[in-house]
Parts: sequence; structure tokens; C-alpha cells
Amino acid sequence: MSTIQNLEALDIRVGTITDAQPFPQARKPAYRLTIDFGGDIGSKRSSAQITRHYTTESLLGRQVMAAVNLPPRQIGPFVSEVLTLGVPDADGEVVLLQPEKPVPNGGRMF
Repeated sequence: MSTIQNLEALDIRVGTITDAQPFPQARKPAYRLTIDFGGDIGSKRSSAQITRHYTTESLLGRQVMAAVNLPPRQIGPFVSEVLTLGVPDADGEVVLLQPEKPVPNGGRMF
């Protein structure tokens, strides 16, 4: 499989966070997110270690990018269905990846 085929195999979509709750059972500080991807994908859950730069209130309505075709991961009592994407800041804390402008939920990255 070529490099471009590897990238194309990963399904990265935009979604809007509709719920964000503390996740005290996680080993590292995290939130439990519900993200609406619209259309055929619908709402999916994700665990995200993003407590340094974001509050649960600031996450509501925020669009984010997530890999939606990876296998679910059991994280303590929670099943994370998608991988919410971010990059590290200078201190190694996660900064979310998001579209520059509002776009329809479910749009696939290309």
C-alpha cells in the first residue's frame, strides 16, 4: 500500500461537540465527549485529554476533527468510538484540530 493509500484509508471527519462531561475515572485528566457527525455517522463518543486548554462549557458547539473508522477503545468504564484529533502545544498539552470556518458536520478531510 502506498503512502497516499494509507492516508486515504483513514476516515477523518468534522463534527460538532454536543456534550462534554468530566471523566474522573480516566488515568489522566480527560473529558467524555459526544460529537455529532451528522448524516450516516450520527453521534459518536470520544474520550479526550484536553482539560488543560478547554472547559466542558467551552467545548459545546465547537467543531473538531476526528478519525471515525478506527476500532472502539475501552477506557475504564467508557467506550471511545472515535479519535478526536489534536496537536501538542509547547508544553505537550493538546490543542484541538478544527476547521478555520464553520462547515457541515460529517465533511471528510481530503
